Amino acid sequence: MQVKDDYCGRLDHASLRNERRIIAVVANRRIKGVQGCGSIMIKDIVANLAVGVSRDVATDFAVSVAAMLDSHLTGIAFRYEPLVPLTDRYGFPAEVMESQRVENEKAAKAAMAKFDDAARRAAVSAESRMLDGPVASAPDVFAKVARRFDLAVMGQPEPETPAFERLIVEAALFDSARPVLIVPYIQRSGLTLERVMVCWDGSRSAARAVADAMPLLVRAKATEVLTVASEPAKSNEMPGADIAHHLARHGVKVEVDSIVTVETDVASTILSHAADISADFLVMGGYGHSRLREFVLGGVTRGILGSMTLPTLMSH
Repeated sequence: MQVKDDYCGRLDHASLRNERRIIAVVANRRIKGVQGCGSIMIKDIVANLAVGVSRDVATDFAVSVAAMLDSHLTGIAFRYEPLVPLTDRYGFPAEVMESQRVENEKAAKAAMAKFDDAARRAAVSAESRMLDGPVASAPDVFAKVARRFDLAVMGQPEPETPAFERLIVEAALFDSARPVLIVPYIQRSGLTLERVMVCWDGSRSAARAVADAMPLLVRAKATEVLTVASEPAKSNEMPGADIAHHLARHGVKVEVDSIVTVETDVASTILSHAADISADFLVMGGYGHSRLREFVLGGVTRGILGSMTLPTLMSH
């Protein structure tokens, strides 16, 4: 394991050398059965299929995840009820409602067909399901469905997509009690784990994300634990070393880096660093504050979801 620090000159060098030695010894240990599997397994994955679009990044990426982990994959497509204007509820033509219903079913079946075909080509154990309901209920319904799986995979909503698509992502994070893997809408490739970046702030949600991501972290060729702070740590502290010890004991090839910045846009700092180190996967806690506070004040999670450039596993 390697340790990098933007302010290592402030550290006690003897302590830092000893810390490096201890973590390196732990990282070099190989516990039988740990490397490549992990104590937590992801064997049942659910994906929220994008309906009515030409390309669904969630489908392609979820299939690649299931293939790597040898997991069963379930695709969920919503067949939404017709949207009726509140001002014209009783005068809305029945034929228009029926036309909407037919088109919605056709779009859901098309999404399922693409999913089934992608899974078949990848030889992944999979099934697709269609769920009925109004648009407003979709976030709550998907969150409840996701509770019965190990991992939920969703595409990042594009800027012009309806607001309820973003609400589905947030509901999955807040209400499913399961990790959520969000795929950027610009994603063109499947899952690769050449270099994973773990954002660590010692919070409950960050700890949950690390545990949930362990089956992926043990498969990564390299993992970097990143801490971001507004001021340097105390001279006898090395931010991120504690969780790095934990990861090394699981056989994860890990190093630590720390960024000290006065910038308030932490999300941009994280994404910029991810680009600098060519990270291809991100692990972080999601919505450390309440939903209301995140909505009013913004936050790192909302910033990442809006500008993400790499697949991100989040846990709340």
